[in-house]
Amino acid sequence: MNDKPKIWLSSPHMGEMEQAFVKEAFDTNWIAPLGPHVNDFEKDLCNYTGVKYAAALSSGTAAIHLALILLGISNGDNVLCQSMTFSASANPIIYQGATPVFIDSEGETWNMSPEFLEEAIISFLKKNAKPKAIIPVHLYGMPANMEVICEIGKKYNIPIIEDAAEAFGSNIGGKNCGTFGELNVLSFNGNKIITTSSGGALLSDDEKLIKKARFLATQARDNAPHYQHSNIGYNYRLSNVLAGIGRGQMLVLDKRVEQRRNNYQFYKQYFEEKNKKGYNIVLQPEPESCFSNRWLTAIIINPIQNKNITRETLRLALNKENIESRPLWKPMHQQPVFVEAPFFGDGTSERLFANGLCLPSGSNLTEKDFARITNAMDKVFK
Repeated sequence: MNDKPKIWLSSPHMGEMEQAFVKEAFDTNWIAPLGPHVNDFEKDLCNYTGVKYAAALSSGTAAIHLALILLGISNGDNVLCQSMTFSASANPIIYQGATPVFIDSEGETWNMSPEFLEEAIISFLKKNAKPKAIIPVHLYGMPANMEVICEIGKKYNIPIIEDAAEAFGSNIGGKNCGTFGELNVLSFNGNKIITTSSGGALLSDDEKLIKKARFLATQARDNAPHYQHSNIGYNYRLSNVLAGIGRGQMLVLDKRVEQRRNNYQFYKQYFEEKNKKGYNIVLQPEPESCFSNRWLTAIIINPIQNKNITRETLRLALNKENIESRPLWKPMHQQPVFVEAPFFGDGTSERLFANGLCLPSGSNLTEKDFARITNAMDKVFK
């Protein structure tokens, strides 16, 4: 048994104010699902991103599900979804009885390829089966090529659900991620750049959509003195207590972004030194117009270029020292549950998965932690 303390991939990092907001909820007995912290947290999200309206929800998955409902996605529809992502981006498509159509990555950002996106759209238009929505994802905080993706969406009149679950604090040319789509999704899961323990949000500049999202998320209860329901609803609202945590986390978001980007710089300098000695470790690129929150620092280790060292060689070496790392997302089109779903691409996401690894990236990593990580990696890159 390893007696060294665990270094996590990305653990929660509390600030100084979260407990004060939670205590306020207890002191005022606002323990019910909704309350003033929820309202203020939604305002905080709008003020930070620049989007007009927000609905605080129980998870990012709930936000994607509601977005699909609001866009009228139903049985038999096709939804274009980035293949290289977590399953939560795709599962809600199945909830609605629709078919996910997976789009490969591009090399520049590792995110949705505009080229294969348009190829998929044209293919389905020829079948008179126009896709009903596009779901791009900002992988590990790196913004997707949203300007081009949005142009394609506009060209074919297909709405965009922007999955910015990993990219809160990232931007493209100063425009915040989570503001590019008709509907936009954030996640505040425990491993995200800020957390509400569990939670998420749906953002939009369309007030009617957000009002309906809040209605559906609170069991779709009609305006009546008794419990009456004319629509199917969901228990998707964020609690007032968890929203209090979120309010405290918002106060440190910019600091957390800075800390995550500092982690990336540490790894960048480390691998630059190793590359001078005959290795070729590639870090996730950041296009000139993009600003990534660097939620996770991810690398590519091609064994052919790195003396037969694989991503598993490094992962297992770190694991031996009780240090968590993780392969890149396995593409959705390779997942057993989606094996029959359509896919458009050239295998870029498959190659990234085969050789990619996410390194410990928590904003609460210490110098001592980095010394342990360095020592473990030095044993691999001798």
